[in-house]
Amino acid sequence: MTTDISGALPNILIVMADQLSGTFFPDGPADWLHTPHLRALAARSVRFANAYTGSPLCAPGRASFMSGQLPSRTGVYDNAAEFVSSIPTYAHHLRRAGYQTCLSGKMHFVGPDQLHGFEERLTTDIYPADFGWTPDYRTPGERIDWWYHNLGSVTGAGTAEITNQLEYDDDVAHQAVAKLYDLSRGQDPRPWCLTVSFTHPHDPYVARRKHWDLYNDCAHLSPDYAPIDYDAQDPHSKRLMDSCDWRAFDITPDHVARARQGYFANISYIDEKLGELIATLKATRQDAIVIFVSDHGDMLGERGLWFKMNFFEGAARVPLMIYAPDLAPALVKTPVSTIDVTPTLCDLAGISMADVMPWTDGESLMPLAQGSTRETPVVMEYAAEGSWSPLVGLRQGDWKYIACALDPELLFNLKDDPQERVNRATDPTCREICARFRTMAATRWDLAGFDAAVRESQARRWVVYPALRQGGYYPWDYQPLQKASERYMRNHMDLNILEDAKRFPRSE
Repeated sequence: MTTDISGALPNILIVMADQLSGTFFPDGPADWLHTPHLRALAARSVRFANAYTGSPLCAPGRASFMSGQLPSRTGVYDNAAEFVSSIPTYAHHLRRAGYQTCLSGKMHFVGPDQLHGFEERLTTDIYPADFGWTPDYRTPGERIDWWYHNLGSVTGAGTAEITNQLEYDDDVAHQAVAKLYDLSRGQDPRPWCLTVSFTHPHDPYVARRKHWDLYNDCAHLSPDYAPIDYDAQDPHSKRLMDSCDWRAFDITPDHVARARQGYFANISYIDEKLGELIATLKATRQDAIVIFVSDHGDMLGERGLWFKMNFFEGAARVPLMIYAPDLAPALVKTPVSTIDVTPTLCDLAGISMADVMPWTDGESLMPLAQGSTRETPVVMEYAAEGSWSPLVGLRQGDWKYIACALDPELLFNLKDDPQERVNRATDPTCREICARFRTMAATRWDLAGFDAAVRESQARRWVVYPALRQGGYYPWDYQPLQKASERYMRNHMDLNILEDAKRFPRSE
């Protein structure tokens, strides 16, 4: 289905945060967050209150977002699995239809293809593009210490004026603003899609003082759900705690409060960067559809868990807001997914995905945004660090179901139990509901086959990676090209033409 919302192909600005939990976006940003630009965007957008990631980890979640396919289709199971070039992304679909497509910032592509349909990339990525972060299901419980998450991000929370991540996101915003100015000059008549993808508020929880101080009196610096004793955690949560080396850290309430303050501060930092982008659009008189989304969330100490890598609300739920000139602002509570964004983008631009739709897990959000209903369950997968075998999840209506071949089932009623305190899988009154979800999961997934595919992928990469590090080494990391001889004034340019062409607006 395509929905024609305008006569011309619309420009599209996609702004992506990293590890931003949708639990803080019940209807746009929570009223206590210092986020004036996000709040203004929410006021004119369709807000999806129950949007979920396809997979709660950076690379698999982003590959699913860009392709509309789950990790079991893309093969991007973890943060070191190759995203193969033959899988179409929204950048391919839009570019094929005549768009210029550009990325500023993070997308965590692994493999030699560092574009995946983007015609231009303005920055390098913040994470490595090789197979060095490959988990190993053959050694369950073994920490790969040099790159696995640990709780040092929690104990090290605080302020700084510059960090590795601030340096990166400052550049992401700078390059994106410069690109918006360049687009306004009209030298390329094509419509554009610019994706601006930040690494904040991803841990470490370190923020600039001006943003940190906004939350000095914040009432939300303690988790709503107190830490659960390790022995009382579900099996996957135990594995996550072990993978984070929890026994090596004495996490105090002050550590928790400072980590949460740093996280909230960096939401305000992202808000500031969004404001720069929106202000540039306004100053250059460019109209664009604007989509704001995150790749996954962060537990932030809820139930004693940190970061992501699970299907609880804090980690799996993300903000999703869509502004389009002909879409009336609305709040949609129906569960949806980030894998729905690619079909939605094609729908907004009037582009058919018919050639690949049979192999696409997502569906357009336009009918929901325009008032229709939807019963399709949200689907999620996880097969990366902290897991010993793939986990799958379903969210439909008020219910969430989680299954793993190694673990007892989990079933939560999110209407009655939004913090997922009571597992209803063994509740006799929920026997039929649990059986229905079990059947849906068995119909969709062959967990034994999924597990075998992940193990094969990991084993191959554990051979390839050390081999490529021997002898001459050619990194796959994206190297941005600055064509200095095509910038500013050079002798092959006509100064009179140049000055007029580079000016916007031309006659004021």
